[in-house]
Amino acid sequence: MTLAEVRSFITQLAAANPNAESELDFVDDYTLLVAVVLSAQATDASVNRATKALFRDAPTPRAMVELGEEKVGAHIRTIGLWRTKARNVVALSRQLLERFDGKVPYDRAALESLPGVGRKTANVVMNVAFGDSTMAVDTHIFRIGNRTGLAPGATPRAVEDQLVRRIPADMLRPAHHWLILHGRYVCKARRPECWRCPAFDPCQYRMKNDLRAVGAPATSPSSKE
Repeated sequence: MTLAEVRSFITQLAAANPNAESELDFVDDYTLLVAVVLSAQATDASVNRATKALFRDAPTPRAMVELGEEKVGAHIRTIGLWRTKARNVVALSRQLLERFDGKVPYDRAALESLPGVGRKTANVVMNVAFGDSTMAVDTHIFRIGNRTGLAPGATPRAVEDQLVRRIPADMLRPAHHWLILHGRYVCKARRPECWRCPAFDPCQYRMKNDLRAVGAPATSPSSKE
């Protein structure tokens, strides 16, 4: 896409979903950090089901450490990689207490030094908690960047760098949410729903006209999603 087409693409996503925000449930910076760590290779819905009770029992770093790895694990067994995640959540909570006075640090390097926190997680926390114009590239945004021509790249970091350069600065922070939700619900992995895409015109996907012509698949009254 040209830079003008990039602006048009993001503008049209914004118009279709002006109040886009994270679908993870959290109450403060700490519970956001934990929820994002737990969301790796898991759906937001599955994380929200697990954290409802977890955050009731352990809403602070100290409470999480006191709860301990075994009991944290019991809360999150329904989430993929739960053993590793339970260990990381307790460990990062302990480090928050020991190194940052129990507070989530507003610093990328400090965030990435915590157990279970990589660049993507740090970008989400910096964007949502601290209002930074960061771009967390998950599988959805990586797919959109390459499929649409918005920001082609062979790696998540390459796509991130392209997006940060190409999306207008005044749109960059909320674009994180617009793109994730667009990839989750419209520009899907197996079959993008081009027939209902709000940013159809600037998109460069080579199959978009064919998919729009076919339209939504017919479903019988008894079929289930």
